[in-house]
Amino acid sequence: MARSKVTVAATQMRCTADIGENIAKAEALAREAAGRGARIILLQELFETPYFCQKEKAEYYRYATELEENRAVKRFQQVAAELQAVIPVSFYEKKNQARYNTLVMIDANGEILGKYRKSHIPDGPGYEEKFYFNPGDTGFRVWRTRYGRIGAGICWDQWYPEAARSMALMGAEILLYPTAIGSEPQDGTLDSKDHWQACMLGHAAANLIPVVASNRVGTETEEESRITFYGSSFIAGPQGNKVAEAGRTEETVLLAEFDLEQIERQRLEWGIFRDRRPELYQALTTADGELTGAAWLQNGRIGVPRAPE
Repeated sequence: MARSKVTVAATQMRCTADIGENIAKAEALAREAAGRGARIILLQELFETPYFCQKEKAEYYRYATELEENRAVKRFQQVAAELQAVIPVSFYEKKNQARYNTLVMIDANGEILGKYRKSHIPDGPGYEEKFYFNPGDTGFRVWRTRYGRIGAGICWDQWYPEAARSMALMGAEILLYPTAIGSEPQDGTLDSKDHWQACMLGHAAANLIPVVASNRVGTETEEESRITFYGSSFIAGPQGNKVAEAGRTEETVLLAEFDLEQIERQRLEWGIFRDRRPELYQALTTADGELTGAAWLQNGRIGVPRAPE
């Protein structure tokens, strides 16, 4: 595996109802990124189609395909091999009776290293994903690619520090987040752009690891529901600093170069992972923060209520 310096890219684009057109546009952006030196190229979430999750419509189940039959995956295996670039691809996966929001990691020789299925599935106005996707069952994944160890979450996963920390603990050197997020159909005054970015900048800073986020742009309408995707794709450095950022409307490519060996030295010197206390974090494995039974013993009985005096 080649080490040291690597150039990463984030792309953002509009999507139409024409799957072939969307794949071609994503390929053009990937080729532009590679032509400018990128070796890890991130495309946005579910870029083959419009964001169909605005409404619960069974007719959109037709978008789901088996991994082996997906047009985007097959095309980008060829593109990745030709460009000698790592290109993860997000797609709507059909597997027997289940449906997943899935990412496959395609290495720089066109080989599929594995897949990750979105763990956190949102359910709210305009983002009705629980109707379309089973909860992911792969756990978090980190792949050893030609240009470094890469972890990836998908959209709603990016709000969870536990996911980012898990991938960092598994050895990730870069975190990727393909995304589809924008306005809130039920309240046009809400704008989550700054909050969205801040969460991922925190992942970068807390783990001393670069983070790349790729979002879509454009306005998409489904009956009375309407979302304007706010783009703002970005690349963060390991101190949580934005080193590249797109605007809200343009289709574009962002690039940044990182020295992974230098970042690893900084991460070790800072001592964040050396000074962790995993035995104190048992509350993270619960839904309500209450520890019972064996969990108390594993946690050194910290926080056990006092006996009545």
